[in-house]
Amino acid sequence: MPDANPQAFAFLSARRSHPAKFFAPGGPVPDRAALLPILTAALRVPDHGKLEPWRLVVLGVPAMRRLGDLAAARAKALSGDDEMAAKGRAIYDTSRLAVAVISAPKPSPKVPEVEQRASAHALCMNLVNAAEAAGWGACWLTGWPAHDPVWAAEAFGCHGAELVAGLVHIGTPGPEAPDRPRPDLVRIVQWAGV
Repeated sequence: MPDANPQAFAFLSARRSHPAKFFAPGGPVPDRAALLPILTAALRVPDHGKLEPWRLVVLGVPAMRRLGDLAAARAKALSGDDEMAAKGRAIYDTSRLAVAVISAPKPSPKVPEVEQRASAHALCMNLVNAAEAAGWGACWLTGWPAHDPVWAAEAFGCHGAELVAGLVHIGTPGPEAPDRPRPDLVRIVQWAGV
């Protein structure tokens, strides 16, 4: 029987994101010194071939407001309505710190692009867990602008095969929001030969 880590298992069994809209308004966010160990822990993801097929952009308030302006402008350029513009910029107008995870696959004959993209998404999840384990509230909330290649190029310099894998917002947890229903294992798990 392997050695268990009950504390880590309990954390993962009860983990949940803290929605950014429930962060304590004006509450602190991690400074660079507090964020570095979180980023270091988050980077411990599967990375076949050691390609590092991602990059991170840490966003403070001025950068977030700039991204909100870009989202509103992009909505207008796409002939979107006021609701599209407001929805695109909302998180950037309220969040005070986020980390953009950019999926940046590298040419590799041995590691397919899909695995490299999965590594970037695993990094997003690890970042949420590392921030939460460090006592902060965190959520992976990306929004429509990040999936627009023109916006991503202007916002983060994405080029070639680069895509925004996710934006992880980090702040001070506010009042606890109700937990969402969790998946029913009986409905979604298939056992094959076990």
